Amino acid sequence: MSTSLINTKLLPFNATAYHKGDFVDVSEQNLLGKWSIVFFYPADFTFVCPTELGDLADYYAQLQEMGVEVYSVSTDTHFTHKAWHDASDTIKKIEFPMIGDPTGRITRNFGVMIEEEGLALRGTFVINPEGEIKVIETHDLGIGRSAKELVRKVQAAQYIATHDGEVCPASWQPGEETLAPSLDLVGKI
Repeated sequence: MSTSLINTKLLPFNATAYHKGDFVDVSEQNLLGKWSIVFFYPADFTFVCPTELGDLADYYAQLQEMGVEVYSVSTDTHFTHKAWHDASDTIKKIEFPMIGDPTGRITRNFGVMIEEEGLALRGTFVINPEGEIKVIETHDLGIGRSAKELVRKVQAAQYIATHDGEVCPASWQPGEETLAPSLDLVGKI
């Protein structure tokens, strides 16, 4: 049984990312002060991964409007990320940093390393501006994620962060009613 990382702080890391034609340094400090998504995937030049990253790229502008930065991470190098970006029309759409984690330090920090394969599970982490993990979603390798649902989860996390005492019910969408837990609601929902 593993311990949940919900509400824990980011652990320190330093890495190199491929971002908009350059190699850039990234650390946990880059994630502070704004909402962030750290999006782990098993490997470049594979099958489900480009469908997920392409889907996320399609929602990147909306996430940016929400004040969210996205960081994709695999245990490939930043050089491999560049090569994949140059070779794939789907990956060419990506405008967010693609972090290389060849040592697996970041992947282990987030608890999504498959040790016997040296690859990451499909792990998604939503992190608040204070560096606390607020959403975790982990999938087996054959199950792709939905960027549309991820956007909804970020919207809910941002809403409850600014509306003390309120919670978002299942499938909540912005503008819909929330709940204010109280003794009066017990057994009424």
